[in-house]
Amino acid sequence: MPDLEKLKQALIEGDWKAAAAATQAALADGVAPLTIVTGHLVPAMDEVGRLFECEEYFVPEMLLSARAMKASMDILRPLLAETGVEPIGRVVIGTVKGDLHDIGKNLVAAMLEGGGFEVIDLGADVAPELFIEAAATRNANLVALSALLTVTMPSMKTTIDAFLAAGLREKVKIMVGGAPVTQQYADSIGADGYSDSAGSAVALARKLVAA
Repeated sequence: MPDLEKLKQALIEGDWKAAAAATQAALADGVAPLTIVTGHLVPAMDEVGRLFECEEYFVPEMLLSARAMKASMDILRPLLAETGVEPIGRVVIGTVKGDLHDIGKNLVAAMLEGGGFEVIDLGADVAPELFIEAAATRNANLVALSALLTVTMPSMKTTIDAFLAAGLREKVKIMVGGAPVTQQYADSIGADGYSDSAGSAVALARKLVAA
């Protein structure tokens, strides 16, 4: 039997080379791709999120773990697609129009993928119509909006209003986050959820999809 504890440890420690090697070894030993994701990647990234919440990990450690998880997922993703495995949810994520910051968004995207979601990352400076198009064409049930600047926060409301005008608001849950964003602001613009960290974003996304 493969030592999958090495994979979990590689993810927690942010060692992408070890993560890729452990993933390849597990596959060579006949472990199913979905088992690797649900049994090892997801718990490992949950632990990384916990360490961040406890302030034992900070953004640099989170980014390293996210890179290690991506190295593993790059190997597993095509195999999962071949087996027709459905993700627990499809998330369209992006930084809103006018905002070019993407480190926080990238971190949330990586944590969501590690948490079992299919992630459609639109990048930064994303117009409302692009969020709508991606959500509609990819049959997403969750949209995640990021803003790092106070002056771009109104783009979140503009995007939510655009979903409403397009008749898609009831089909997707919308979560928001970013340094200047607060729960109060999220409530005021009609968002379904707010998260103040990448770790808690995964728990929120699971809750919104389940609802």
